[in-house]
Amino acid sequence: MIELFKHILHLDFDWLFQNYGTSIYVVLFVVIFVETGLVAMPFLPGDSLLFTAGLFARSGYLNMAYLMGLLFIAAVLGDNINYWVGRKIGIKVFNYKIKGRQLVKKEYLDKTHDFFEKHGTKAIIMARFVPFVRTFAPFAAGVGEMSYKKYLSFDILGGALWIGSLTTAGYLLGEVEFIRKHIDLVCLGIIFVSVLPIIVNIFKARMGNVKK
Repeated sequence: MIELFKHILHLDFDWLFQNYGTSIYVVLFVVIFVETGLVAMPFLPGDSLLFTAGLFARSGYLNMAYLMGLLFIAAVLGDNINYWVGRKIGIKVFNYKIKGRQLVKKEYLDKTHDFFEKHGTKAIIMARFVPFVRTFAPFAAGVGEMSYKKYLSFDILGGALWIGSLTTAGYLLGEVEFIRKHIDLVCLGIIFVSVLPIIVNIFKARMGNVKK
């Protein structure tokens, strides 16, 4: 399991294909489901994983239509479980500890609340494209008792846009030789672009504190 986790974090699709074959669909489903469904696992490589999966679909290793449908279900299902955990358990989850360490850091929830304050209901869609916020947005919506009907509609739209755009980007750019040969650099670029809004917000917050 540790070996599998290591190769997932490194987006080592060659190893995954060699060891899991067609079961790689199950692996990808679980990764997206866990990243969106468990507030304790916000660090999984969602964006870059989707892009790389699309690239390998272009190479013929994966069926694009099946891949997109399966990962869309994983994303929406994970989010909805996360929402109901927030709705039923709420902030009690921050009291849970493993070996004396908090299972979930409350600062992530605070940043997600700020994200909601800034962008309103559309934050459900926008959060899909922001690491960490993507994991905590459903939970925060549940804690805040957002109307489930309203949440679900925005969540389905956001899930479709997230899965569709990134896997399609990987699929369309799979023919570009530079991208095929430097997929590791491309994934690092995707990660950087994804976390850029967080970096900008942190910088603005610190500059604001300095001025005070």
